[in-house]
Amino acid sequence: MMNQAASPGRRRALARLALLALAAASLMACERAGSPQTARGGGAPGKQAFRGIDITGAAWGQDFRLRDTDGNYRQLADFRGKAVLLYFGFTQCPDVCPTALVRAAEVKQLLGEQGARLQVLLVTVDPERDTPEILRSYVTAFDPDFMALRGDAAELKKTAADFRIYYKKVPTGSSYTMDHSAQAYVFDAQGKLRLSLRHEQTAQDYAHDIALLLGQPPV
Repeated sequence: MMNQAASPGRRRALARLALLALAAASLMACERAGSPQTARGGGAPGKQAFRGIDITGAAWGQDFRLRDTDGNYRQLADFRGKAVLLYFGFTQCPDVCPTALVRAAEVKQLLGEQGARLQVLLVTVDPERDTPEILRSYVTAFDPDFMALRGDAAELKKTAADFRIYYKKVPTGSSYTMDHSAQAYVFDAQGKLRLSLRHEQTAQDYAHDIALLLGQPPV
């Protein structure tokens, strides 16, 4: 999925448009939420099925070790007791990344009190331009509790490989943009990789699955 660099004003406008689109999509999802969910690939009768892709038991994506915007190394154990929603992106992303983070903020609201048990993390695929200060300002504009992580070129390469994430620098005139994978990953409160969620899914879909992982009734 190709991303072209955008000005801060255009990114803010796109974020507002993304919020409106997600609100409409969530309304549609709510209208169909009353019908029973069909298990994907089978499942026990009466058991709620995930709307995302269940990757429980995957041998990859077990952990990461990257710095937060304060310069401290972080890994999954630091977020034990919370579900973790993990994205890969960059701050100059014109549409995919702001849409994803707007949706993540909506997911947190849909979870109600359980929203405090959701940690959203953005791993930058553009550490060359995404300084800690820029990253902190960017993610906290969507929610004060969202966090960003970054590594040097070698750390990013290893982490992306561990999570089967594609990223590539693409020249655009005198500058460049980043092409990258758009899926999100969800870890349960014990730090186990459980789900892959598609960018096309709604906030309601995300909240439904995360609520199940937190042991709560689906929202």
